[in-house]
Amino acid sequence: MPKTAVVAALVGAAVTTAAFVFNPSPEQHRAEIRETIAERSPIAGALGVGALTAFVSTYHPLGVASYTTVNGRTASVGAFGMVFVLSSKREF
Repeated sequence: MPKTAVVAALVGAAVTTAAFVFNPSPEQHRAEIRETIAERSPIAGALGVGALTAFVSTYHPLGVASYTTVNGRTASVGAFGMVFVLSSKREF
């Protein structure tokens, strides 16, 4: 039984370390915001709305994850090197 606990602790430590190492950077969040807004609306992409939104976003690192906000609303969340832009009925 102690061997199982040690293996579980090692796996947990490895996953936590990987989360810290692969936490997305502010640039990764901003790039994903630009791309996603351009995909959702080609006109907004052509006018640079995605670039403007990415520029005014505020990055918040949590160690193992991170998120960005625009005007007090969560724009994107990220963990393990992946960033997801949240959708809303009203764009940022």
